[in-house]
Amino acid sequence: MRTKEQYREKIFGMKPNVCIGGKMVRRDDPRLIPGINVLELTYELAQDPKWKGLATAISSITGEEISRWAHLPQNPYDLLQKQKLIRLAARRVGGCIQRCMGHDAINALAICTREIDMAKGTDYHKRFMDYMKIYHDNGWDGCCAQTDSKGDRMKRPSQQADPDAYVHIVEEREDGIVVSGFKMSITQAAYADEIIVLPTRALMEDDRDFAVAFALPGDWEGMTLITRPVWLREKDDPDCAPFCRYGVSDSVIVFDKVFVPRERVFMCGEWEFGRRVALLFADSHRHSYSGCKPGLSDILCGVTALAAEANGIQKVAHVREKLTDFAGTAELAYAAGVAAAIFGEKTASGVFFPNTIYANVGRRLTGELIYNEYNTLTEVAGGIGVTMPFGEDFECAPLREQLMRFIVRNPNLSPEDSLKIWKLVENVGASPMTAWYEIAGVHGGGSPIMETIALGIEYDYETRKRLARYLAGIDKEFDDAKDLDREPTFGDGLVNERPELK
Repeated sequence: MRTKEQYREKIFGMKPNVCIGGKMVRRDDPRLIPGINVLELTYELAQDPKWKGLATAISSITGEEISRWAHLPQNPYDLLQKQKLIRLAARRVGGCIQRCMGHDAINALAICTREIDMAKGTDYHKRFMDYMKIYHDNGWDGCCAQTDSKGDRMKRPSQQADPDAYVHIVEEREDGIVVSGFKMSITQAAYADEIIVLPTRALMEDDRDFAVAFALPGDWEGMTLITRPVWLREKDDPDCAPFCRYGVSDSVIVFDKVFVPRERVFMCGEWEFGRRVALLFADSHRHSYSGCKPGLSDILCGVTALAAEANGIQKVAHVREKLTDFAGTAELAYAAGVAAAIFGEKTASGVFFPNTIYANVGRRLTGELIYNEYNTLTEVAGGIGVTMPFGEDFECAPLREQLMRFIVRNPNLSPEDSLKIWKLVENVGASPMTAWYEIAGVHGGGSPIMETIALGIEYDYETRKRLARYLAGIDKEFDDAKDLDREPTFGDGLVNERPELK
């Protein structure tokens, strides 16, 4: 099992192909450290005996204990554990745990490579599973590069004036392929071991060159990561609050005639499967959100409750009612994730995949309500989050005595605790991280319209219409067979099916 020290040593030893503010930097740049701290926590948890079986799993490939972030789910219990891990780990870092994208990408490729092989007689699945053995043996962290820059949104990839608007195949060779193009909004690419590239949309035959999936080391020749880090100004203070130690970085990845070795190519021109692999990733990622966003709701709920206490209004009826909104959002989204797990399906690859309806419902709920949650925090906390004096002012001798009296609103709280609460309100509700979480909450895993499209396509509206026809007396019978036969996957810890319950 890889340690955080081993992860850091590997990352810091990578070639400096990260660009921040127009300058190439190494991965030990202080602006990247808050994001690296998040990744290091995931390695810490995997070493903690209390998290054994949650942060870890037994590899279906090697039979060895591995990080759950590298595990291909084999049953509903694996999906439930992934969801639980994301929620609990997200709370520890104050929000996004960042590793779910790589997990969702390997799930998508494990399933889709098998399906391409079945349809086309290719050998992608064996190739991918050989890659996964190396991935498991090394304890790698991967990130998913799916979103292309897309250029003119009214045109397909093959119709773009600049073909680099989508990552595409430039040349096919015996030993691999050459690719070019842009991927954007790629979280934690600057400190990932591996960049896993997938198509972002459905493709037509003319888009064949854009049907490409592969994985490369993060510092591979020809790749440049133009990176935008987000951090809190207290990050370098050794006494800062835990929330301030963590951050995130997103990158535009430029592929400039990059060679991809054949053993790392997992789709090459199979345009018919562009939509399939894109949705496999998206739906797996939306299931991950049923852990991530409840974790963020937990944080916002706690900060709002603390702000209410600091203001002395924790017992006011309308404040208590507002707190129940957090509970409703968090637990309904989490419940949707649980339902997605136990009503999921075993794919031909052996990977167990969540039910797409429940995964999309949970993601849509959290994406639409995130601004409401921040609004609730603002209403309860008031304006102090953006008007409070800087921390240095509280250390200034001539001002300290007055400011320590100023900061107290609830006499049952000490000045020191009151100051910590309002600093947390500022950092959670009015900081660069706030803006990142608000937009990521809406767009991460796809814009809300994508869940709407998925539900519009996949939900069984015809059965509901036939039900209405029956109730109206238009049809004499109503066939419930499909829903009668649908059952969750029961078993010991939801691992094995029990025939007697069928």
